Amino acid sequence: MSDNRSGVALGFTYFAAIMMIVVGIFDGLQGLAAIIKKDYYAVGANYLWKLNVTGWGWINLVLGVVTLLAGIALLGSGALWARIVGVVLAGVVAVSNFMWLPYYPVWSAIIIAVCITVIWALAAHGRESAD
Repeated sequence: MSDNRSGVALGFTYFAAIMMIVVGIFDGLQGLAAIIKKDYYAVGANYLWKLNVTGWGWINLVLGVVTLLAGIALLGSGALWARIVGVVLAGVVAVSNFMWLPYYPVWSAIIIAVCITVIWALAAHGRESAD
């Protein structure tokens, strides 16, 4: 990251990158838990999204790995493309966790809140930290 950026923009970019890394790790672990132990999560029979727990596990695992890698790229470069990817991935992870709510509601709500904070941090201070 270049030296001509404001400290606030740089701080929020670092914050967003670190939160993406953390969310990526947690999402990946959540996915692995669903894949390895299928009966760990339980949901009522009348839930709208009819994908089984193993399917959600794979979705969470893939999103977790991609989010982790994007967070590392954002931390390393802070480039515009990395911020755009960060915003898009945080949105996708938030939607994914919204759909995961019946399986693990409190955890999903926490991850959604973190994703919204990441989107805000990257979008609100993007112009200040432009390359």
